[in-house]
Amino acid sequence: MGRIVVEVMPKPEILDPQGKAVMGNLPRLGFDQFTGVRQGRRFELTVDGPVTDAHLAAAAEAAEKLLSNPIIEDVVSVTADPADGADAAPNPEEA
Repeated sequence: MGRIVVEVMPKPEILDPQGKAVMGNLPRLGFDQFTGVRQGRRFELTVDGPVTDAHLAAAAEAAEKLLSNPIIEDVVSVTADPADGADAAPNPEEA
C-alpha cells in the first residue's frame, strides 16, 4: 500500500486566525523562539501497491479540485510518503 501526502496552506495574503491563536499561546508555554505560525491542512491518500506518477498526477488534480479552496488556499505539495518506502534507496540484497 502506498501513501500520498497532500499539504494545503492558506495563501499568504489570507488571514490565518488559527495560526495567530497558536502563535499567541506558544510563549505562554515557554516556546519563545518562534516568530510566526501559519496553520494548514494535510491529507493522506492511500493506493494499492506503490505510488506511481499517475497516482501523483491524480492526487494533484484532486487537490486542486476538492482538497483545497483555490480562492484562499495553495496546494503546496503532493508527494509520495517516504515512510512507505517510496523514496527509499533500493536494497542491494534484493537485487
